[in-house]
Amino acid sequence: MQSQATYNYKVVRQFAVMTVIWGIVGMLVGVIIAAQLVWPELNVHEWLSYGRLRPLHTNAVIFAFGGCALFATSYFAVQRTSHAPLFAPALAAFTFWGWQLVIVLAAVSLPLGITSGKEYAELEWPIDILITLVWVSYAVVFFGTIVKRTVSHIYVANWFFGGFILTVAVLHLVNSAAVPVTLFKSYSAYAGVQDAMVQWWYGHNAVGFFLTAGFLGMMYYFVPKQAGRPVYSYRLSVVHFWALIFTYMWAGPHHLHYTALPDWTQSVGMIFSLILLAPSWGGMINGIMTLSGAWHKLRDDPILKFMITSLSFYGMSTFEGPMMSIKTVNALSHYTDWTVGHVHSGALGWVAMISIGSIYYLLPRLFGKPEMHSKKLIEVHFWIATIGVVLYIASMWIAGVMQGLMWRATNVDGTLTYSFVESVKATYPFWTIRLLGGLLFLSGMLIMAYNMFLTMAGGKAVDAPVLAPAAAH
Repeated sequence: MQSQATYNYKVVRQFAVMTVIWGIVGMLVGVIIAAQLVWPELNVHEWLSYGRLRPLHTNAVIFAFGGCALFATSYFAVQRTSHAPLFAPALAAFTFWGWQLVIVLAAVSLPLGITSGKEYAELEWPIDILITLVWVSYAVVFFGTIVKRTVSHIYVANWFFGGFILTVAVLHLVNSAAVPVTLFKSYSAYAGVQDAMVQWWYGHNAVGFFLTAGFLGMMYYFVPKQAGRPVYSYRLSVVHFWALIFTYMWAGPHHLHYTALPDWTQSVGMIFSLILLAPSWGGMINGIMTLSGAWHKLRDDPILKFMITSLSFYGMSTFEGPMMSIKTVNALSHYTDWTVGHVHSGALGWVAMISIGSIYYLLPRLFGKPEMHSKKLIEVHFWIATIGVVLYIASMWIAGVMQGLMWRATNVDGTLTYSFVESVKATYPFWTIRLLGGLLFLSGMLIMAYNMFLTMAGGKAVDAPVLAPAAAH
């Protein structure tokens, strides 16, 4: 008699563990560059200078930490909701090792100054080709699993994961188009304002699809599972998907207000950014209202606290983004630390917290344990992380508004009231508070790693049997 088929949890386990490890690495680099702004003497060597480490930080937290979280959760959710093991397991294994190689190559090349100079796309052309190979393999595994599903329905989380995979592929190919000169150097296929437009079409949609649509897929699977409730409105989730992916594509020009980009293009970016508020808040409300009838669970379920708090930050960030895209507001906020605060309310508050909650959900199930080693430590992690985020973003908001006001202040005779260096000096206390917030968030990740390794030590790797089509997922 043939043994029952099991889900492929091995690759999910690998990505889940590396999510925590790369989270620590990426956030540690973030803390180092935050400290370099407070104490410039920490720029001890050109390889470890702010200018070299800053792109390493963004790549590590977005693509190493965030990327591994997305691979782990999408591979888990697509199997469970399709009632089928992963398509092409050897290709799934390649996506893991290939992605880790991309991350290591980034960690070596960026401090050495090997960069294309494009925001969120700094890696040079040979690494870009490897990313493409891994990403195409990811798409084959993900969509192949959906094709071989044994249930007719494609659950909404898979729509978000699928949309994110396809869109990121297009963004990467178009924006990374370049003419290689040597093995380590290439020049963009675009020039001038067109290059800027393509870059921010990519850059903002990296936020929109890599850091939003993918993590909304996570939210639509793991929040209902952890809450033990069906999603609040399935109809709203489908409307949310189509409205979000249509609208997000057009918002990129809001990064280029008051530049050489044509004025009408800037206005299109602003208008679509404002429209974007509706689907974003629809999704946030759908996620939070999934707790209807189960609000009491928030009292003693720290994993649910992570998830619901992440949705609150998602709502706040997606109100703030459209507001900052309004040209008159942008005149004050542009180039200030307010933008940094906005990015991190989304990155730490939304992306990191929903990832942390989802990984806490996954780890015991992947290692045959009823729950994490210590629930108390998850609770401690939650409060440290939340306080860290609040300190971080509040200090950056205040610093940003102060900078914007100082830069535009004029004397009666029309001369500037403050020199630029005076605004830098005035920002120092807020950079120190931001450093403290980052340190707290990093400390939370170290607690998570401790909890994870003890959970793994007390358990063993397990692969659950594939559910029959009629069974609930």
